[in-house]
Amino acid sequence: MSAKKTAEPSPESVARAERQRLAAEEGARAVADVERRAVDIRKNMARLRELREAKEAADASLSASLPAPVPKRRARKLPR
Repeated sequence: MSAKKTAEPSPESVARAERQRLAAEEGARAVADVERRAVDIRKNMARLRELREAKEAADASLSASLPAPVPKRRARKLPR
């Protein structure tokens, strides 16, 4: 009872191979899209970090040039 393979692939195997090929192509596109988005996010984070550090430096230089605030005296509570 020996089953011989035919030279032509069955329609099911052709369809399966086509689905696998399409899934591989879509997967590669998805990975490329995720990597591109990650690069965009890192660029935006670097831009925001530079803005924050510049603002902090400006605030630090401004607060260093101003005199220290005088603490206010607390008012005493009135007895009832």
